[in-house]
Amino acid sequence: MNVLVINAGSSSLKYQLMNPETGDVSAKGLCERIGIDGRLTHKTADKKVEKEIPMPTHAEAIKAVMDILVDANDGVIKSVEEIDAVGHRVVHGGMEFSDSCIINEEVIAGIKKCIPLGPLHNPANLLGIEACQKAMPTTPQVAVFDTAFHMTMPAKAYRYAIPTEYYENDSIRRYGFHGTSHKYVARRAAALTGKTEFKMVNCHLGNGSSMSAIKDGKSVDTTMGLSPLAGVPMGTRSGDIDACIVQFICNKYGMSVDEALNVLNKKSGVLGLSDGKSSDFRDLEAGAAEGNEACKLALEKFYYEVAKYVGAYAAALNGIDVLTFTAGVGENGITTRKAVCEYLSFMGVKIDDEKNNVRGKETLISTPDSAVQVWVIPTNEELMIAQDTAELVNAAK
Repeated sequence: MNVLVINAGSSSLKYQLMNPETGDVSAKGLCERIGIDGRLTHKTADKKVEKEIPMPTHAEAIKAVMDILVDANDGVIKSVEEIDAVGHRVVHGGMEFSDSCIINEEVIAGIKKCIPLGPLHNPANLLGIEACQKAMPTTPQVAVFDTAFHMTMPAKAYRYAIPTEYYENDSIRRYGFHGTSHKYVARRAAALTGKTEFKMVNCHLGNGSSMSAIKDGKSVDTTMGLSPLAGVPMGTRSGDIDACIVQFICNKYGMSVDEALNVLNKKSGVLGLSDGKSSDFRDLEAGAAEGNEACKLALEKFYYEVAKYVGAYAAALNGIDVLTFTAGVGENGITTRKAVCEYLSFMGVKIDDEKNNVRGKETLISTPDSAVQVWVIPTNEELMIAQDTAELVNAAK
C-alpha cells in the first residue's frame, strides 16, 4: 500500500510516500516559498532533485509533488492512481476529534471550527487537504490530529482552574500536542518491553518540547496546554510562566498582548536564557564548554524542568516503569539524557554511560538493576500518520 503523508504549513508543504506496513519511504520532499516563487526539493533512495517551480498557492505545490512522483526520471510510481490514500497532519482537533478520521465535509467543518484554537496551523492544514482533494478526488484522505492522542486525559488533568464558563463557552482547556509522536513512541515502547500494561513518561525534546504521562498506551497528562507554549522551556518558547508576566511586560513596555506573546513564543526559551546565543542545543553545549555562563544556565534550566516533570508525572501515574527520550534533542542529546537521569537517581533510575553514548538509534540505555527502563526511541510521526491512514482506509473497504 502506498500512503502519501502531507504536512502543510502556511508557505511550505512536506511530503513522504511510504509503505505503512514496512515503513519504507520511496520518496520524500519539501515544497517551500509557496506564495512567493516556489522551490521543490525531492529525494529518493539514490538521488536528490531541486527545482524552481512557480507555486502561487498550495494547489500548484501539490501538482508539483504529483508530477515529480510520476516523473520518468525522478519519480517512483507510474501513475497517481498508485497512491492508495493520503494522510494529513492537522495540528488542532479541539474537542471535535479524539482520533484520526476519514475526511468528509463534516470533518472539514470540524477542522474549520477549531481554527480559533489553532489559528496559525489549521488554515494551512486545510489548504493542503483541499489541494489534495482537487488533485486526487477519488483517493481517500485521512486527518491525523496532533491533539487526538491526549483526549484520553481525565478532567483533573485537562481542566484549568478558571471559571467554568470559559471551558463551556470557549473550550479553553489543556489539549497538548506532539500527540502523533507520543503515540508512536508509546507503541514502540510496548513492543520493545513486551508489555501492554505499564506506566511511562515520554520526553519529546527538541526545539519544541513536550512530555506525556502514559498509562497502558493512553495519555493521562501532558505538558503543552491550550497552545504549544506551555510546559518545559523550548528553543524559543518560554514554557510555563506566571501569567502576570504578560501584564507586566505589556504595561512597562507598551506592548499589546500579541506582541508580548510573540516574545514568549519566538524570543524566549533557551534562546532567551542564553542571551540570544542560540536556540540550538548543540550551540549551547559548545558555548557552555567554552565557559559561557548564559549557555550553561539555559541548559541547566532545561535539564531541571524536564526532570521536574518526570517526577511530577511519576506521582501522577503512581509509579513509572519506562522513561523514553525522543525527537531531536531526546534522540541525540547524550548530555541531556545523562543530566536528566542524574536528577532521577532517587527513583532508582540508573543509566549505562556507554549505552547512553548513542545518537538517533533505538537503544535501552539503563542498567540491568535500574528501577526504571530508560530507552532512546527515535520518533516517526510520518509512519504513525501512514499507519493510522491505512488502518482507517482498509476498515472502510
